[in-house]
Amino acid sequence: MNITGQLAPIAFGLAVIGSAIGVGIVIGKTIESVARQPELQGRLQTLMFLGIALTEALCFIAIAVAFIPFPQP
Repeated sequence: MNITGQLAPIAFGLAVIGSAIGVGIVIGKTIESVARQPELQGRLQTLMFLGIALTEALCFIAIAVAFIPFPQP
């Protein structure tokens, strides 16, 4: 029975949902931080983009793992 093809859409959905939640948290915390200390905006914005890139990379890795063929018994 080949269940890999049936689980791939679930993996895609979970990867995208997790990534969206992570990016939302990163952006929200950056906005809070800039509101508290506006003089650090440039530094915080750089860290925000780095956090977004890492979060999206995890999403792409999760999607790629869904395409790995598993050996059939």
